[in-house]
Amino acid sequence: MLRVIKIIVVLFSVMQLNAQELNCTISINADKIPGSNKNIFKTLESSLNEFVNLKQWSSFNFKPQERISCNYTITILEQSGNDFKGHIQIQSSRPVFNSSYLSPVFNFKDDNFSFQYTEYENIQFNQNSFESNLVSVISFYNYIILGMDADTFALNGGTGYFSMAQNVLSQAQQSGYVGWNQNDGTKTRFTLIDNILSPTYSKFRNVMYQYHRDGLDIMSSQAKKAKENIGESILVLKSMYDSRPNAFLLRVFMDAKADEITNIFSDGPRYDTSKLKENLLKISPLNASKWEEIK
Repeated sequence: MLRVIKIIVVLFSVMQLNAQELNCTISINADKIPGSNKNIFKTLESSLNEFVNLKQWSSFNFKPQERISCNYTITILEQSGNDFKGHIQIQSSRPVFNSSYLSPVFNFKDDNFSFQYTEYENIQFNQNSFESNLVSVISFYNYIILGMDADTFALNGGTGYFSMAQNVLSQAQQSGYVGWNQNDGTKTRFTLIDNILSPTYSKFRNVMYQYHRDGLDIMSSQAKKAKENIGESILVLKSMYDSRPNAFLLRVFMDAKADEITNIFSDGPRYDTSKLKENLLKISPLNASKWEEIK
């Protein structure tokens, strides 16, 4: 009995040492596809969940409680044999210090998602070659999630992960699939990683750190100061807007944060929100109705 206990302890220790980075749920919606045989989508869903959650995506050892909460929702709109087309929604969050609250960090919909898949085929990632568009898209966004999360804890902490995402993009650019190249549009994987790593948009990554570490993470102990710091980070985004009013990353930020910002400034210690609301309206007019809720 003692030997069994020792083995369990050793196995638990190994699991902790090799704990992967992501705690991810991947779901597939194939309601638009006619026919009663949906087994292939269940198989794919299971394979992708194993692929993302069991693989170690970096050289860092994450403790189980440090794994990043995220989810992918894949919507299949068309199927022709082994060819599939649809869109994928990616969401991730991170815990706020001294609270049970999970703050949304990344919320992105990729409409340029098509791939080939044969049921039960092996899904594996090779950083030195393009295996399939399915593998490349998922791997790309895994690194984006890791990079975004790291940027919220350390200034420019996600650079290594973003470089890995850029490497995935480079390997996929000759594949012929849409979303990997500059001429594929303005809201693509290419634009996302190109802008994140561009010095032109360095303020975005500064804000990711300031908003979370100097804002949300001190909310439990210094609520007013936290609001002030978050307000200052919005002001930095406004300066980014002034020089690049159509910056894609402004929308990326607000797609994740609009509801949270509204909630932060609609409760708690008093804060003069007049200028804040003016800045928010300029940065993200699509969220005008939400900004009106701010007191």
